[in-house]
Amino acid sequence: MTFDPTKHSHCRYNPLKDEWILVSPQRLSRPWQGQVHDDKNDADDDDENNNNNQQSTNPLCPGAIRGKTNERNPFYEHTYVFDNDFPALLSDISDDQNDNNNDDLFRCHVARGVCKVICFHPNSKLTLPRMTLDDITYVIKTWIDVYRDLANKYQWVQIFENRGEIMGCSNPHPHCQVWATDFLPNEARIKHRTQKDYFKKHNGNVLLLDYIKRELNDFKKERIVIDNEYWIVIVPYWATWPYETMLLPKRHILRLSDLTNDEQIGLCQIMKQLLIKYDNLFNTSFPYSMGWHGAPTGSFNNEDCSHWQLHALYYPPLVRSATIKKFMVGYEMLAQAQRDITPEYAAQSLRNLSGEIHYKDKKNK
Repeated sequence: MTFDPTKHSHCRYNPLKDEWILVSPQRLSRPWQGQVHDDKNDADDDDENNNNNQQSTNPLCPGAIRGKTNERNPFYEHTYVFDNDFPALLSDISDDQNDNNNDDLFRCHVARGVCKVICFHPNSKLTLPRMTLDDITYVIKTWIDVYRDLANKYQWVQIFENRGEIMGCSNPHPHCQVWATDFLPNEARIKHRTQKDYFKKHNGNVLLLDYIKRELNDFKKERIVIDNEYWIVIVPYWATWPYETMLLPKRHILRLSDLTNDEQIGLCQIMKQLLIKYDNLFNTSFPYSMGWHGAPTGSFNNEDCSHWQLHALYYPPLVRSATIKKFMVGYEMLAQAQRDITPEYAAQSLRNLSGEIHYKDKKNK
């Protein structure tokens, strides 16, 4: 049998994480009798009654009182940032805590940090792809402001968004979180090493910039979803999640705070297009976890981090329809990641969708 990567299982190497992903496209033909999900948040965004009901009970809305602190939110008109009322990290742990860094079997260290919440918009029913470009501009500028504020003190500033109940989002109001830590978490630590190794091996070339060039120079461009003057969206060759994408600047940029005004505008445009494509794929408010990775901060601000390239990752769980989720269980948990559709198929599916008109806007015409 002649090997065909579109039909036969194979492993792909992820140079960013120094790991392998098992791709099994032949599994798409198996019957599915697993869990399905109703999209409870896919009601009409313009239903005023629904939105009013949401506003009256939602602690993230303008003017709402947050239960744990009894603080009242301001009547914000764009973005709103506050310290998470239920933080996973604390900043005021004293320095005299016992660290066991010298114990090979029971190592531990104190973890300090802060957790913040960024509300994207006052309207609880308005997701990013339905927002205006001006609205998204406020989000990006707030990301940058919060990042800059934390980058001098903390080693890593993780901006991330969980969208949809299926991704564990506890509140449908459009928002994201920022966790800043005094240490490098696992993903950052591994990428710091792999990009530096590539940089040294290839005479100062940046791994992800070389990767972008290879994808752009490929005459098929089969993993490119969309691009503009400043940005590109790719389904990575080594993607794990069914419709995973990577969003990268075309210029060498280390951190989110390094973006020019023109690059911020270009980011607004391409983010909106990508998220419209996601929603249009299965005509649903597409769930995902996304986040930004860039050069470490804090003490790393004084080190040469030229091997880094800023990028955002989108990890959506849906695989065949709005009701079928990819589960990372069994082999994925115990051996290595595995996917059923090829990255090329995923990219083509997204590429062929409209990134300008949202499916709900089509219905309303």
